[in-house]
Amino acid sequence: MARVCQVTGKKRMIGNNVSHSKRRTKREFAPNLKNKKFWSEEEQRFITLKVSCRGMKTIYKNGLAETLKKSKEQGLINIV
Repeated sequence: MARVCQVTGKKRMIGNNVSHSKRRTKREFAPNLKNKKFWSEEEQRFITLKVSCRGMKTIYKNGLAETLKKSKEQGLINIV
C-alpha cells in the first residue's frame, strides 16, 4: 500500500494543472505522508507507521492503541 495513510486512509487524488491559457494537463495531489515510529505502551515496543499529519494528530488525540484498533477494523492496517 504505497502512498496511503495507515490511520486515515488518505490517498493520492488526481486533478489538473491549469495554465494561464486555461489548458489542462493531469497532475497528482499526494498526501503529506511521513514514516513515524510510535511507542506502544501495551506491547513495550516501537511501531512504525506511514501516516499523514492528520493521522499523527489523531494518534496524539485518541491514543495509539485505540487508533490502531479502529484502523484494523477499517482494513487500513495489518499489524499483528
